[in-house]
Amino acid sequence: MDLLRANLHKVRIPEPTNRIHKDECCVSFDTPRSEGGLYVDMNSFLGFGREHVAWNFEKSENPVYLHIVQRRKPEPDEADRPLKKPTLLAIGVEGGFSEQEPEYDVTYEIVILPEFVSLPFPSVDLPEKVRLAVDKVILAESADRKQQLASWVADKKIISAHAMDLQQLDNGVIVPPSGWKCSKCDKTENLWLNLTDGMILCGRSLWDGSGGNNHAVEHYQQTKYPLAVKLGTITADLEGADVYSYPEDDSVEDPILAQHLSHFGIDFSSLQKTEMTTAERELDHNTNFDWNRIQESGKDAEPLYGPGYTGLVNLGNSCYMASVMQVMFSTHPFISRYFEKQSLKAAFAISQADPTLDLNMQMTKLAHGMLSGKYSAPSQEGQEGIRPRMFKSVIAASHPEFSSMRQQDALDFFLHLVDKVDQANPGSHELNPFTGFKFIIEERVQCPSGKVSYNKRCDNFLSLSIPLHEATNKEQLEVFHEKKAAMDLDGKEVSNEEIVRPRVPLEACLASFSGGEEVPDFYSTALNSKTTAIKTAGFKTFPDYLVLQMRKFVMEAGWVPKKLDVYIDVPDIIDISHMRSNGVQPGEELLPEGASCGNKAEPARPVANEDIVSQLANMGFNYFACQRAAINTSNAGLEEAMNWLLSHMEDPDINEPISQDAMPAEDTIDEASVQTLVSFGFPEDVSRMAVKASGGNIERATEWVLTHPEASSSVSADSSASNVKDDESHIPDGSGRYKLIAFVSHMGTSTHCGHYVAHILKDGRWTIFNDNKVAASVDLPKDMGYLYFFQRISS
Repeated sequence: MDLLRANLHKVRIPEPTNRIHKDECCVSFDTPRSEGGLYVDMNSFLGFGREHVAWNFEKSENPVYLHIVQRRKPEPDEADRPLKKPTLLAIGVEGGFSEQEPEYDVTYEIVILPEFVSLPFPSVDLPEKVRLAVDKVILAESADRKQQLASWVADKKIISAHAMDLQQLDNGVIVPPSGWKCSKCDKTENLWLNLTDGMILCGRSLWDGSGGNNHAVEHYQQTKYPLAVKLGTITADLEGADVYSYPEDDSVEDPILAQHLSHFGIDFSSLQKTEMTTAERELDHNTNFDWNRIQESGKDAEPLYGPGYTGLVNLGNSCYMASVMQVMFSTHPFISRYFEKQSLKAAFAISQADPTLDLNMQMTKLAHGMLSGKYSAPSQEGQEGIRPRMFKSVIAASHPEFSSMRQQDALDFFLHLVDKVDQANPGSHELNPFTGFKFIIEERVQCPSGKVSYNKRCDNFLSLSIPLHEATNKEQLEVFHEKKAAMDLDGKEVSNEEIVRPRVPLEACLASFSGGEEVPDFYSTALNSKTTAIKTAGFKTFPDYLVLQMRKFVMEAGWVPKKLDVYIDVPDIIDISHMRSNGVQPGEELLPEGASCGNKAEPARPVANEDIVSQLANMGFNYFACQRAAINTSNAGLEEAMNWLLSHMEDPDINEPISQDAMPAEDTIDEASVQTLVSFGFPEDVSRMAVKASGGNIERATEWVLTHPEASSSVSADSSASNVKDDESHIPDGSGRYKLIAFVSHMGTSTHCGHYVAHILKDGRWTIFNDNKVAASVDLPKDMGYLYFFQRISS
């Protein structure tokens, strides 16, 4: 007790704003349920496992800890009772997911380091400051729990801006209580009642042919009548009705829905629910991962345990992150950087004051958690796995999407991870595990004059379109389509077993990338005029690890997203040596840098990055609109161009060819704003780009620079090429022969819903990583991947 009183000045009483880490060690995945329990520093409120608490004492000299130990209670007989189905996409709140965890007995004691002297708690003999501090720690919501609840609880529906003054036509329409059918087709499900004119129309078409025929949204596009309610979701409890606002593009609340329904003679009190709401359908997708083939459901798979076979518990739509990280930590650069060559103690020693916010620390923690085998052991329910909450918190910090509990695109997360790791290793190419993923693409453009230009760009993945016309099973497809058409006429549906899907070889997808592509409206400095040029692309360097994305999501007419129902035949070994670009060839003549003939040179003007333009165009956008988007965001990137495009779709000239006058010129940029950014220490070319991308707003421009550290490499095509050339030495190169080592598959109608699973080649056999379930693969769905990962075969 005297020892405790001597260190009383080291004890802090937590404030409501303090983050209290009492659920998990900040440098390992030890918890109060681990063998040694958890030690909470009573000054910093960081938690540590038994093996790691001494490291914190050495670093911080904080000696007083609250030791928390949880031991599982025996299971009561009623533990087998059926679980209540959740009705809200949330955790730990009324109507949300109940974690249904077993109960635990919890014990506490005060421990003083370095001798681990213990004092019982609760005890009236303890100093009042200690009693008060410990009570507050015990009663406080933990940092993990706070973030979990904040992220999970879905946004409350907004009240539609169109509800209170909604126009309703006096057209005599009376809606019957049942027997509904689309006014424009034979659909009897997924029907929406327009609340202005009473039209009953079917919903949107889904990628697999289910859903409706888009008649409801087409009706809105023609009439601009804003609100519709889904028939079958209307009951006496009107709060459960699914009301959709087309101009607000979201499910909304209609405070006077009863009045709007009565206009069409609907007595909602007598209606029974027959359809799922949009939210319930989302919830259903999140609680029932029943995609049999990709998950190898129903297969007698052997569970795997031990080092490298640790599962990652789904934190709520976090499978996109889990799949990517399992693949990353199966590659040598990540294993070497964060596991073999960096101990937990070393990472903690160089971490910032709060190691839970340090990316290097949390990457190392995740690596040791996944690769040590410490947390991969059989349990009653199978492998328990680890919960990567701290890693998710730091990798997703300040990112509006990844910090949420919404599903995300696995490729988007991979690219975000690349950016974060690059930022954490500035200039340290040897330490950066993504160095081996980088490669240089060289584009060759030839105009009708016969002269050519070359441009280089650095990338870390290759996006491949899927040429369906190259399917190898065309005869079977033709027979199937004839059969399906006949069954459609008879009102019959084709079963899943009968469906024939196109089979496209990966070689055809690679060929579509390197094949010639027309570039309309290309300004030729040789001809001094606009013309159509031909662009081809190839690899200037081959990476150690090659990531391929299959573009399975395309835009159909009417901006309806569609997922291609297609198999990709991927061999175990590929050779892309023929895709190497060798630069300027003998006899080729380069396009002049400026106009060489005529009385007046073409004014200098920005040029759209063709990679951004082609990726947007492949999504179904107009080519000229894509050019405008790239130019108006200074070729900053695909996401910026997409955001600009979506916010300018109503511009009258959005799809028209870009005239010289319409091109943003350098002299339209506010030079004063540029110089202000330069005075902050930013390079002038990046400052100019930021001012342009932010519309001249200094505050937004500053934020833009800070969130686009790679901006200097994309100021213009010329500077981009020179940057690559000047900084080429660290980019790996070698043989073009690769072996398939992993792939990530996606199930669902969109990359932003559904489920992701990883298959990884480990120790000579394929393994499926499905969140915390790890097992030997029985029926490898290699032809259903979304992202494929290849490793170079050393010659």
